[in-house]
Amino acid sequence: MNEYAFALSIVVPVYNGATSVPTLVEALSRLEVPGGLEIVLVNDCSPDNSLAVCRALAAEQSVPLTVVNLARNFGEHNAVMAGLAQARGAYIITMDDDLQNPPEEVTRLWEYARSNSYDVVYTYYAKKEHAGWRNLGSRFTNWCADMLIDKPKGLYLSSFRCVSGFTARHVVAHSGPFPYVDGLIMQVTQNIGRLEVKHLARAEGRSNYTLRRLLRLFLSMFLNFSVMPLRMATLAGIGVAALGVIGALWVILEALRGDPPQGWASLMAVTLVLAGVQLMMLGVVGEYLGRLFLHVNGKPQYVVREVIRNEAADKAGRS
Repeated sequence: MNEYAFALSIVVPVYNGATSVPTLVEALSRLEVPGGLEIVLVNDCSPDNSLAVCRALAAEQSVPLTVVNLARNFGEHNAVMAGLAQARGAYIITMDDDLQNPPEEVTRLWEYARSNSYDVVYTYYAKKEHAGWRNLGSRFTNWCADMLIDKPKGLYLSSFRCVSGFTARHVVAHSGPFPYVDGLIMQVTQNIGRLEVKHLARAEGRSNYTLRRLLRLFLSMFLNFSVMPLRMATLAGIGVAALGVIGALWVILEALRGDPPQGWASLMAVTLVLAGVQLMMLGVVGEYLGRLFLHVNGKPQYVVREVIRNEAADKAGRS
């Protein structure tokens, strides 16, 4: 007996997507997938009328469609985790709701993952239609990921990805409040492929990723999957201590020569540098402890208010 109800699930986190989601769902519903297709829309407590739009789509669509309504805004990666937990496909594709990923690329991505028996396939773009600061941030994040999460060299981490049901099942076993989906994937498997796809300009609106959201995502990657920040803090402490020893030796030598250095300015500068490094190291340790505290005290990864399924289409899709 097949443990998966569908051949393919498509998970779409929705935030300020009331105008784009109907177009996306309409295009996805026309895809032909042998073995059945389901769509999972995760409303991340969007401030517009995205929930009402998703409800209407669930009521009128003939393709199996599930709406997961979160109780508050948890962030994209938390919403993806909620969608992966509800998805019932042998393969699961995650994609944004902004129509920058052409729906026709979905089946090509799925077939590529399936035919090559990959656990995960990430997409990459010959040309990205993002703002310059977003592209710069993505390059920096990918560079950090090379060092921190055991990412295969040259692999671009994209939100448009295909994961096997096996991989998804192990990823959603993580219950921490600050998930970083790509880091969790790297902990499960290294059987990963890459596929070039088209990237379209945003049809309307602007990116939901603010600098604050990107910083939060970076911290999740930086702190959740490596103790390297603690090692970097240790090395920084050793380096500053070495400079302090060198400075002390210099002061002693100058004093022995009868020309001791004068003035408080240099002393204060050294003191401030030392204090700054110590505070930085305390901040890194504090961030680790804070995240551990929130996890131990049960801060939720996400809270589902309701799950809506179009049951008739669901049965038809599996028949």
